[in-house]
Amino acid sequence: MPIQRPTWLPQYIPELQGLRGLAVLAVVIYHCHPRLQGTWIYYASLWGWAGVNLFFVLSGFLITSILLEARDKPNYFRNFYARRALRIWPVYLLVLAICYANAPWFIGPGVWSAVRNAPWWAYLLFLQNLFHLALPPAVGQTWSLAIEEQYYFVWAPAVRILRRPWMLSGVLIAALLCSPLLRMAHPAWSNPTHTLIHLDGIALGSLLALGLYTICLRRIVWLWLGISGFVVGIAATATIAAGTAFLDSVLALAFGSAVLAAIASTGARDPLNAVLRRGPLAFYGRISYGLYMIHIMIFIFFGWFDLKMDPFGIPGNLAIVGFRLAVSTACATALWYGFESQILKLKRYF
Repeated sequence: MPIQRPTWLPQYIPELQGLRGLAVLAVVIYHCHPRLQGTWIYYASLWGWAGVNLFFVLSGFLITSILLEARDKPNYFRNFYARRALRIWPVYLLVLAICYANAPWFIGPGVWSAVRNAPWWAYLLFLQNLFHLALPPAVGQTWSLAIEEQYYFVWAPAVRILRRPWMLSGVLIAALLCSPLLRMAHPAWSNPTHTLIHLDGIALGSLLALGLYTICLRRIVWLWLGISGFVVGIAATATIAAGTAFLDSVLALAFGSAVLAAIASTGARDPLNAVLRRGPLAFYGRISYGLYMIHIMIFIFFGWFDLKMDPFGIPGNLAIVGFRLAVSTACATALWYGFESQILKLKRYF
């Protein structure tokens, strides 16, 4: 069975940028949910954590697509890991440097005490999610980044070595089955951010890419599979899977199906695709990585504004959320245009 990109699938799918924007906004709003109590958006904000699952699905699909197309080309490992480093490391190291340089503000103890006691080496090796410890809030969101980096450290060689599609799909299906079972078992070595209990989304995204590259179906069939899977996933999330170890699994199904529907309908002239392709969601998708990495740090830095608004109740809380979103957006925009996008130009050498 050949592995090749479907002829109808363009190299760039702009709708995925909108989905990425939706994911990062969900996470930001989730981290504001204590300030939204008493408002109509409060209960929806409690589900914002699921934006990370959508990130996992998108990342799994996009990176696996890249690996499948590059696996027979020269400099496979050099190009892949160099491009990943350019995408991830500059902003990541900048955030760590700011947090440790201002340790009393962002971490807790003094700078040297933080260097001695906080697991700085774990951050550099992307292992911080494997420990039984509470990460400092300013860098707490890096647990999901660590999962992605660990996954691709293993997945890139697997794509290169396992030549048959059934071998790759077997690995991915095993990951999909093991994650909820491990969540159910609660092994002593596990913790809430451990990689092995959060493989559902990223494995499903990878499986989606593998399916599109190996199974010859018409575009309309993929679209209806995506729509049907989304309906089933959302229904299961709201009923049989709610509060169980399988919640992340059915969310991965819903999000993976939404991604599939967006892929199969890319370029369609309808309001939904238009919203995903351009406008605020697409913009937030562009700055999503920087916004994801810095928004909690921004919340902490401007904590003085929270104190000023506290006496005003719900209106004050809404002002805090609006202020947080505005400042985080401005900082992430500056970070993208002044730093990230400039470094990403180096990708052309790989």
